[in-house]
Amino acid sequence: MAILPIVICGEPVLHTDAAPVTEFDDALRALVDDMFETCEAAPGVGLAAPQVGIGKRIFVWMYEDQDEAPHRGVAINPELWIAPLEPGLPGEEELEGCLSFPGERFALRRSPRALLRAQDIDGKPFEFEASGWFARIMQHEFDHLNGLLYVDRLVHPENRGAQKAERKNGWGKPGLSWTPGIDDLEG
Repeated sequence: MAILPIVICGEPVLHTDAAPVTEFDDALRALVDDMFETCEAAPGVGLAAPQVGIGKRIFVWMYEDQDEAPHRGVAINPELWIAPLEPGLPGEEELEGCLSFPGERFALRRSPRALLRAQDIDGKPFEFEASGWFARIMQHEFDHLNGLLYVDRLVHPENRGAQKAERKNGWGKPGLSWTPGIDDLEG
């Protein structure tokens, strides 16, 4: 197992739809193991394959504060349905961060409920419903597979803060990454 470098906002793989996984083999198992190790070292609660430079529809999560799914899991070729957000109702707006936009946190409104359907490491289908912060994690990681970072969803004035952070840190261009345990960053 190895800790993988995490790519930063501006790397093309983060802004592109990820491709479906078609081979459920030892290479996939090794990638997922490395993703878990990287997520733990970061530390994070989730990590999508595009965040480590791999344009495949895979994400892992490590989140114990829920009873809806295993505390540690992998979603391959996931589909996600979320409860609609109704205008004017109190939202699930909380500070969110991202390992590909490290060290920054901005408030984002997310749906309080989600239904995930995916395949496991052996290609077997599974599904579960998630709520609260766990639903937020599912939405965040799923967005990565569709070429979106959480900062792409921010509205004024939060989006201005993210744009300022991106400029200040020199992000938004290809070739930038950080490695948990080596570089002094966190997201």
